[in-house]
Amino acid sequence: MNSHFWAGRRVLVTGHTGFKGSWLCYWLQQMGAEVSGYALQAEQSPAMYDLLELGSEIPSTYADISDLNALNAAMEQAQPEIVIHMAAQSLVKPSYEAPVETYQTNVMGTVNLLESVRRNRKVRAVIVVTSDKCYENHEKKIPYREQDRLGGFDPYSNSKACAELVTASYRTSYFAESDTAVASVRAGNVIGGGDWSAHRLVPDIICAWQAANRLQVRYPQAIRPWQHVLEPLSGYLMLAEHLYEEGQSYAEAWNFGPAEDGMKPVRYLVDAAKQFCAGFDWYTEPQSHQHEAQTLMLNCGKANEALGWMPKWNIDTALAKTFEWYDAFYAGQDMRAVCDKQLASFMTHSSLAKVMP
Repeated sequence: MNSHFWAGRRVLVTGHTGFKGSWLCYWLQQMGAEVSGYALQAEQSPAMYDLLELGSEIPSTYADISDLNALNAAMEQAQPEIVIHMAAQSLVKPSYEAPVETYQTNVMGTVNLLESVRRNRKVRAVIVVTSDKCYENHEKKIPYREQDRLGGFDPYSNSKACAELVTASYRTSYFAESDTAVASVRAGNVIGGGDWSAHRLVPDIICAWQAANRLQVRYPQAIRPWQHVLEPLSGYLMLAEHLYEEGQSYAEAWNFGPAEDGMKPVRYLVDAAKQFCAGFDWYTEPQSHQHEAQTLMLNCGKANEALGWMPKWNIDTALAKTFEWYDAFYAGQDMRAVCDKQLASFMTHSSLAKVMP
């Protein structure tokens, strides 16, 4: 990744008040980018967005991604060169409870974003963030490649597959012969400091630990592609540079997942948490739960070969950095300084030798 590329670059991030969006905006700021944001107000308290004081530093429009008029106005005001679309309903369990909202946000939100870009041809590069769960999952221990069939069982996963189809349609219908290059990215399960979202494993661990409760784990044997949040974000940034400078040859779908050691069952993470969170414990009980994929793995050979992207932190380092962040938070430390330290550590760390073949 070329940090100098981002100095003075105008970037619009949707979903910038979320966990991944906050990390991304802070990183872009540290590299000198002119960042604007479009999102709903941060829902959690505490929130990474507030801890990093981004609200006072980033020109923001707080509105729903379903509001095309508000999005057009924000796009016109920001005049971005690069757009990274992260606004989404991002969880499986709530998608069962609110499927209409999930499809409205994830599918029509993507339509609105690309339509707004189509009206503002100053945008050179667009990255649409979907999910590793967009693939038609047959529960086989075979890593999914970008050309594999899309699907999705639950409304969240299916809505992300739909967002991929929307992106592909807009790319071929409106942007193939233009100066605007559009790509989609599918990342594995991210962990890292600053996430307090409900129904995610690490935040659930932290909440149970702080409340001195045992955590009920639904699927301890479920295998996921775990990675620190900085891993896929670094991939998005590298891809954006290529889209901006080299255009349509990179306007495709891309996987960003962990090295082989990151393909671990949920049990691995909750057991590891005991090392970092004194008194934490967990349990599971046989009972019926809504369907969630049991095995999910990504093949990231394309990003490795075409972008030179490789993971930097193995799963144990990612876990250590994650719990180090929460320890610092509960100790009352300056979280901007903590994030600065972790970003510096990540940027200077040598890449791992392997991605999932």
